[in-house]
Amino acid sequence: MFKKMNDKNRKRLHRKIHIRKSVYGTADRPRMTVTRSNKNISVQVINDDEGKTLASISTLEKEFAKIKPNTEGAAQLGEAFGARLKEKKITKVVFDRNGYLYHGVVKALADGTRKAGIEF
Repeated sequence: MFKKMNDKNRKRLHRKIHIRKSVYGTADRPRMTVTRSNKNISVQVINDDEGKTLASISTLEKEFAKIKPNTEGAAQLGEAFGARLKEKKITKVVFDRNGYLYHGVVKALADGTRKAGIEF
């Protein structure tokens, strides 16, 4: 499974598996997971008990298409996602960095979501 990946992706996948052993989303505290690439950022809130996505946001959506995947754009996306979660009455989440380092874009997204009033 890991043979054809480059070293960077292999290390991220190992970190992701290690993190997912302890991070689990419930109905009270769903799991907020981040996916980033060089072109886009997407975030989901997942209830792992039911296996359902409760809310999501992405720079692939028309209203957020102009947001760049840098720290400023991630902060804006985080604030918008926090507002979406407030509409759905979700105030507490468990943060899953998805194997990415908690630095730069991932940290800015988390801080933007906290600024909107969501607790981690």
